[in-house]
Amino acid sequence: MNAVSTGEQVAFWILGSLAVIGALGMVLARNAVHSALWLVVTMLNLGFFYVINSAPFLGFVQIIVYTGAIMMLFLFVLMLVGRDASDSLIETLRGQRIAAIVLGIGFAALIGTGLARALGSTFTVGLDKANANGNVEGLASLLFTKYVFAFEVTSALLITAAVGAMILAHVEKAKEDKRDQVTRMKERFRPGNYPGPKPGPGIYANTMSVAAPARLPDGNGAERSISPILPVRELSQAEAAPKGTEK
Repeated sequence: MNAVSTGEQVAFWILGSLAVIGALGMVLARNAVHSALWLVVTMLNLGFFYVINSAPFLGFVQIIVYTGAIMMLFLFVLMLVGRDASDSLIETLRGQRIAAIVLGIGFAALIGTGLARALGSTFTVGLDKANANGNVEGLASLLFTKYVFAFEVTSALLITAAVGAMILAHVEKAKEDKRDQVTRMKERFRPGNYPGPKPGPGIYANTMSVAAPARLPDGNGAERSISPILPVRELSQAEAAPKGTEK
């Protein structure tokens, strides 16, 4: 068993401390966006751990895919949804806090047992042979030969989770709220509505101001072409005159 160098020990204690701080911040943060940012810190440190342990492919995948893509997607979704510190703390499922505590303790015990066995007198067997042709080649060989079934099952599980999330997030409209095409067409062509596309501001006009109404083919102004919140601009005589005829 190879001895751990001083640089690896220093990197372990620094990165490990930052990873634990990020994990605690993710759990203890009241704001969902802050929690996602703390998780980004933890994932970055995990990627550095992979690189230090001669697994550069896993390290870059951890940083690029999980930190750079998935976590940024989570962050953008949280920002668009608008989650803040005023979220309701009422349990939607009965007994979910007790179940979460029990499962958390069990998971912590499982991780602690695995770390105790890994940091004990366990020797690495077959690691040099697996990485004989390179870390990426060795990982691909194991992933698509010996563990191909587990890889495909994991892929199917992720797809099932994505479909399940979409089904749970789908809101079924009430029957009275649904409108067919005939109803929409009648509302669109009802007297007082404007079924055609509205002309944009500045079309057939002598100015590019969005406050100036567009000019219709008959020369009149199209009041529907400007927003009602904008005041109608009073054009000067020079601006109202056709181009090339100013004096």
